[in-house]
Amino acid sequence: QVQLVESGGGLVQAGGSLRLSCVLSGDTLGNYAIGWFRQAPGKEREFLAGVRWSGVNTDYADPVKGRFTILREYAKNAVYLQMNRLKPEDTAVYFCAAKIAPPPTKVADLYEYDYWGQGTQVTVSS
Repeated sequence: QVQLVESGGGLVQAGGSLRLSCVLSGDTLGNYAIGWFRQAPGKEREFLAGVRWSGVNTDYADPVKGRFTILREYAKNAVYLQMNRLKPEDTAVYFCAAKIAPPPTKVADLYEYDYWGQGTQVTVSS
């Protein structure tokens, strides 16, 4: 049974950094495309970043491009989201999601993903 567990959330001041982790268990990370999403209170879940099986092809949403980086570490079956220059509007619950082969047609479409973590809270103070 595939499970995803996020960690690394917390409270940070605007301009600071956090690194979120997503560990996949029950299978090999290399079989999946991974996406990071977030959901703020009263808002829809939105796509942030995605990485394909190879770990080479990445996608980013415009609000985080240049500030967030998605990284894979196959040895630890983990995917990270390095978040820099955080803003108060980045406050949300952050989720990772996994999609098994074939590759997602639309990497930003949350309905493409097969498995979800429980989420980790990120709060950015002004």
